[in-house]
Amino acid sequence: MTTTTTTPIFTIGAEGIDTAKLVEEIRQAVAEKTAAGRYADARIARAERMNLVNLKNEEEFIDFYLAGLQDAIFVDINDFEIVERRARLGSLLVALKKTIWKLLKFYTYRLWSQQNLVNGLLLSALETTEHRHRTRIKDLEARIAGLEKEIRNPKSEIRNKSEFPNE
Repeated sequence: MTTTTTTPIFTIGAEGIDTAKLVEEIRQAVAEKTAAGRYADARIARAERMNLVNLKNEEEFIDFYLAGLQDAIFVDINDFEIVERRARLGSLLVALKKTIWKLLKFYTYRLWSQQNLVNGLLLSALETTEHRHRTRIKDLEARIAGLEKEIRNPKSEIRNKSEFPNE
């Protein structure tokens, strides 16, 4: 027995602000930017499809949250491009930054590797706990439904006991 609500988990609002109009303007801006190719990244398209406001029940929210954690759990430890926007001394600053990065890379790599390990273990524990609780809740809901059905049965031993004097 899964509880499904028809209203979103949370709502956004403030006095004097037309949130529906604001949301529509944002969606139009996103549509324009998507058409222009600015949002070619699949993560952005997924985020718009799985907008938190559109999640209708707790189970969907947990699934969305865990999927987001799975996508973002690990720290990117790969090298990245170092760029400098300032024209003056730009190449000198880039060379300096690259040198500093080479000196710090060993230490940061070790830290990031350890953080990735901890993040992975925590996510695994969270997913296991959530699965265990979800299974237990479904089992309990099935048990409650069975007991309710048995109580409604006029020939039921449970119904005829003195525990239910008013029925």
